[in-house]
Amino acid sequence: MTAAQTAGAVPPPPSRPLGDRLIDLVVWGGLAVLLIVSFGPVELKKLPLLFSNSQNMQEFGRSFLHPDFTNWKIYISAMWLTIQIALWGTLLAILLAVPLGLAAARNVAPPWIQQPVRRVLDLLRAVPDLVVGTIFIVAVGLGPFAGVLAIAVNTGGVLGKLFSEAVETIDPRPVEGVRATGAAPLQEVVWGVIPQVAPLWTSYALYRFESNSRSATVLGLIGAGGIGQLLFDSLNGFAYSQTAAIVIVIVAAVSLIDLLSQAMRSRLV
Repeated sequence: MTAAQTAGAVPPPPSRPLGDRLIDLVVWGGLAVLLIVSFGPVELKKLPLLFSNSQNMQEFGRSFLHPDFTNWKIYISAMWLTIQIALWGTLLAILLAVPLGLAAARNVAPPWIQQPVRRVLDLLRAVPDLVVGTIFIVAVGLGPFAGVLAIAVNTGGVLGKLFSEAVETIDPRPVEGVRATGAAPLQEVVWGVIPQVAPLWTSYALYRFESNSRSATVLGLIGAGGIGQLLFDSLNGFAYSQTAAIVIVIVAAVSLIDLLSQAMRSRLV
């Protein structure tokens, strides 16, 4: 074979070790088995009912095609309250997540601090918003403050995990440079860690604010204030035209929040 032929030859694809391929087979095979086993429990056999009961769905849909905006001022006011609940819940979550996220990072905190904090973050994420909201309603009564606290607890757990993972991926050289000046550990975090993760932390917080704007709607089910209460009252009263109007207000608000969030994230690049 000539040198030109050798230069133009396509190299063979890289081969993976047999052990790695066996692990992949076990993981993906296990996922396939899990999907097959869960087919019955999740009642996927009811899929044909979407088409056999189409008449009922059409009747339901016709009501949604004629939204009733008679009380539009009430809907907008309630949606604005929902956004405020999400905003304050996200802010409190950030204040909770920053110290927990730093304490849960392997390259910042020792294992005897990092591991317990990780378990605390697992607990905060695992408890559903509705359960946390119910607990706070018992403590502070019905109203939006319970919704703020419920969002703060759950989102604090989520952001704490994301913040810690961002810290673990930083470049250690700026931290070492700050340490070389004789800085204290707290100063290393402030001047070596925070500047590197601040844009990513901000992006995570904005994403969660978008999500919380929707989560705050669901909290209205348990009396935590906002437009969710109006939504569930209209559903329970079979006033689907009012439900349609409320849903349109929610979609419009979430879309505006998404556009604002995109604009803010673009300035972080």
